[in-house]
Amino acid sequence: MVPLDYGRSFLRGTSAKNSVRFWIESRTRIIDAQRNTSTDYYQCASCKSENTFGEKDLFYDDNYDFLPIFGGANLLVFRRKAWLNPDYRSTYAIDQLWGQPELLLHEARQPVELTEWPAIRDATQAGQPIVTQTELANEELGLRAIIECPAKTMNISLDRQMYQNDTGPIALPDLGQRYDREIDSLRLAFIAFNAPHFADFVVEGPTPIVDEGTERATIYHYSQISSLPAKNRLFALT
Repeated sequence: MVPLDYGRSFLRGTSAKNSVRFWIESRTRIIDAQRNTSTDYYQCASCKSENTFGEKDLFYDDNYDFLPIFGGANLLVFRRKAWLNPDYRSTYAIDQLWGQPELLLHEARQPVELTEWPAIRDATQAGQPIVTQTELANEELGLRAIIECPAKTMNISLDRQMYQNDTGPIALPDLGQRYDREIDSLRLAFIAFNAPHFADFVVEGPTPIVDEGTERATIYHYSQISSLPAKNRLFALT
């Protein structure tokens, strides 16, 4: 999978009412060996709920984070309010909200895979864009996924000769079971790794707020932590 140049990759709606353009923030490819399918899911950058094209008061009072994921025949939208709202996830036909989407993708020109510590260190310190790919698999179900995203935060320890990528949100698929609609397997998460063989994730989900031993409320928050075997690759964009 050739890495995308995330600084120049977008998804555009084709509706005359709102030909919205979203910045693509990550890409998740799910490969289903049993069904012989491969589908890319494009997680777009978050925005806030808005009174689009209004004369004034452009943000709604009961505001929420709005994040779409496009892929296959469907569109998945996350709406996160300050409280545990029941419409946190909504799924639509892919052309239902803004018309049939148009992908404005730019692949990276001559990406260089970074396989050794000195190359990762030098690319980070030189300010080169870095894109990561994390491959997960469930061999029993014949499912694989490749999660690709720009490395937004890269930690470098010169003393220990170690790196650690920390990026999100990304679209993390649940490969532990099969879903009637594949897009329903996706969850919002952040990813971190510092070695080629595993990745850690913190997933957004219902999270209780506890004060002095008493649960005061429940909200959506990145709180569900897991670690998975993975194959991690890093690419410098030239």
